[in-house]
Amino acid sequence: MKKFYGTGVALVTPFTESLEVDYKALKKLLNHTAKGADYYVVLGTTGESPTVTSEEKKKILQFVKENNSKNLPIVYGIGGNNTDEVLEAIHDADLKGVDAILSVSPYYNKPSQEGIYQHFKKVADASPVPVILYNIPGRTGSNMSAETTLRLAEHKNVIGIKESSGNLEQCIKIAKYMPKDFLLISGDDMLAIPLYSIGGKGVISVLANPFPAIFRKTKEYVFAGNYSKASQELYKLSDINGPVYEEGNPVGVKYILSLLGITTPFLRLPHAAASDALKKKIDAAYELIKK
Repeated sequence: MKKFYGTGVALVTPFTESLEVDYKALKKLLNHTAKGADYYVVLGTTGESPTVTSEEKKKILQFVKENNSKNLPIVYGIGGNNTDEVLEAIHDADLKGVDAILSVSPYYNKPSQEGIYQHFKKVADASPVPVILYNIPGRTGSNMSAETTLRLAEHKNVIGIKESSGNLEQCIKIAKYMPKDFLLISGDDMLAIPLYSIGGKGVISVLANPFPAIFRKTKEYVFAGNYSKASQELYKLSDINGPVYEEGNPVGVKYILSLLGITTPFLRLPHAAASDALKKKIDAAYELIKK
């Protein structure tokens, strides 16, 4: 699973002013992020997957496959809180050329740990490609425990987890007991180095959309054993990381991408455009990165 070592870019979905998918901008984004990406993550939450139609998802995935200039591995987001619908989505998706799916722990329902386990067991059984679990309690309303993750890690088709709990003790427990080839992946940009240090293999990143080179250098320093220089790279993003999420993801990162001339800042409701106050915070933090 070394193809998933390093940085997975959680791609945004660019929209035109009329809120159609902007494929011209998406191609620019693919070319830009290829400077530092080790793989692409298509239609995760950062890609506004809840407001992208099933037909649009098929077209976006196909476009990424056809415009993947470096032939990077592709991870495709398929998850939800209705197990049967997730299984149907897996069945309906064209997963040829997809290297793995990223599947979020069921949200809103707040299932028990046994319910989470049974849900993912069915997903892993049904998927023709490997499954990366995704734990993000801040969005789902429930935490997938280390014990549940480790239990699922024994499934031959579950290859890793994107951990966004922010709970380092939980991550350490997973790292200590996980199978040798299991992928512990940071879901928080600023926790990438702590997770690398305990045996993690990389990060699925939001800020790698505008700043792929920073994540490439961070990874290179980590893999060379130089955590001091790796930290100095990641510190460049410490002032901008907070504001990026202040009004929801991907509001902030789309605004940064618009500053770079890569994509537009347009979002579909219920996300609203970045406020003037947020823009000022991001502008100030971005100036520090440019220095």
